[in-house]
Amino acid sequence: MENTAYIGLGANLGDAAAALRAATDAMGALQGTRVLQCSSLYRSAPVDATGPDYFNAVVALRTTLQPLALLAALQTIEAGAGRERPYRNAPRTLDLDILLFGDLTLDTPTLVVPHPRLHERAFVLLPLAEIAPEHVQPAWLAAVRDQRVERLTSAWCEGR
Repeated sequence: MENTAYIGLGANLGDAAAALRAATDAMGALQGTRVLQCSSLYRSAPVDATGPDYFNAVVALRTTLQPLALLAALQTIEAGAGRERPYRNAPRTLDLDILLFGDLTLDTPTLVVPHPRLHERAFVLLPLAEIAPEHVQPAWLAAVRDQRVERLTSAWCEGR
């Protein structure tokens, strides 16, 4: 059975935009998975962290993978990009988060879907609203309007 999953992408170390492109290609190469749509690329200030600005986007996938298998695959992609986890909210070469997975609600020690901070982060809500506005409540957008986020380009993920 196929499901649509929305993946939040972020990076603020190295060539962050290139890391997001490579991660999107890697996600599209996963077994039973294809990239349906990409949001524009955004730049945002770190939230609850220090370090350089982040590059962010949201990608819609159609996948036959189950949620925990998709999470494991995303973590493998992160590791391949040099992701380290020295402390909470550390700067990173790549961060891939399952934001939504079909209509599923899941709360395990390993994975929570919908993502528990989805509605608190402008860098997730703005790109998600761009490609799946039905999943973003206007009140959520109003609550994050003071977070600094800049839309950069829609061309970063062309050809998908």
